[in-house]
Amino acid sequence: MMESSAPACLDEFEKLIQRMSTPRVMIDNAGCSDATSVMIDCARKDGILLEAVQVLTDLNLSIKKAYISSDGRWFMDVFHVTDLDGNKLTDESVINYMEHSLGAIHYARSKSFEGLTALELTGTDRLGLLSEVFAVLSDLNCNVVESKVWTHNGRIASIIYLKDCDSGFPIEDSQKINKIEARLRNVLKGDNDIRSAKTSISIADTHTERRLHQMMFSDRDYEREPIMKVNSNPPIVNVENCLEKGYSVVHIECKDRTKLLFDVVCTLTDMQYVVYHGTINTDDGIAFMELFIKHVDGNPINSEAEKQRVVLCIKAAIERRGSEGVRLELCKKDKKGLLADVTRTFRENGLNVTRAEVSTTMDIALNIFYVTDANGNQACEKLIESVREKIGLSDLKVKELPLLYQKQNKGKSDDTVTAGGMLLSLGSIVRKNLYHLGLIRSYFLN
Repeated sequence: MMESSAPACLDEFEKLIQRMSTPRVMIDNAGCSDATSVMIDCARKDGILLEAVQVLTDLNLSIKKAYISSDGRWFMDVFHVTDLDGNKLTDESVINYMEHSLGAIHYARSKSFEGLTALELTGTDRLGLLSEVFAVLSDLNCNVVESKVWTHNGRIASIIYLKDCDSGFPIEDSQKINKIEARLRNVLKGDNDIRSAKTSISIADTHTERRLHQMMFSDRDYEREPIMKVNSNPPIVNVENCLEKGYSVVHIECKDRTKLLFDVVCTLTDMQYVVYHGTINTDDGIAFMELFIKHVDGNPINSEAEKQRVVLCIKAAIERRGSEGVRLELCKKDKKGLLADVTRTFRENGLNVTRAEVSTTMDIALNIFYVTDANGNQACEKLIESVREKIGLSDLKVKELPLLYQKQNKGKSDDTVTAGGMLLSLGSIVRKNLYHLGLIRSYFLN
């Protein structure tokens, strides 16, 4: 009898292990009046919060509220999300994809870049630099398929996914790769960046935007003073210790935007900190975060210098994706040298690119540029229209940023009991846990 029961016991044990390691995901549109509620719970493991937030942000969802709780070895998060226009999620394909992705998070990339060569660049930013980079790549017969470019505090970081124009395959010839790196390094050096300009071919196995944060962090952009216009609404960040609970507490107040939580959690994770508990709330376009963290060794922050470093790094993470400037969207049939031509027109007319997202779909270039004038100030309408005429009024359009929230339901509680009360009660459990741990002042925190 004992021999026959052993396999059954083993099966039950394996089921338990699988249950604990597989996130349970519940998505509900009824429990919250103005957002879709997403609950995730599973056994806690390193990096799971970042993975969950990455799935939500890759779908360009806005996180209006969140409650994070990691008690012991268990992880439970509740997120209130909307689309970019502030509406609940109604597309079943998006909901199904989100449910599947959250239920299978395991450090996977959000997008496959197989068949492309990944090129990483860092250096000192200057007017027209991006134009010179794309001109070199065009001259070397490289087709830019995807790219992201960030600038911050006078520094630039970019990841560019390439393929050979003639063959359509990744660039694997070592001599050509060396030539690409050498020429771009000379462009990045300019006249005054002999030491810090870097080019390299990467394996491209890290989430692109996480890698950009890592590159900027490695470049120590957080220690540099801004060269151009200073952000008129800088984030407010402070760190204090909650010694009786053994945590350090990070308080953040800043302008709300998409991917904000990802940027913060990504940076803390790469700095070797773990977020155990937290609350995130937004109101009238302002985001408020309170995150309880420890170093991976289990200790809170133990020096004033370390506190200041965390403050600087979080501020930098928030500002890197700041959308200062006019948003221009280019939609045009792709051709060799298109990026070089467009960015050269920007440079010749005194427009500086502060951030860019380049993509190609079915031979159509879909590119987004954030531009300012040469001094980092808002470019005048006359200049923008002049550039649009030269590139093509129908191809290059000025786009307003989507409204994060169109619906204002002030005074309404998200705790209204509806058909979605089960999921809402789970969110209340998370808040209750935070309250009993002494990590939030009120169990009824909005």
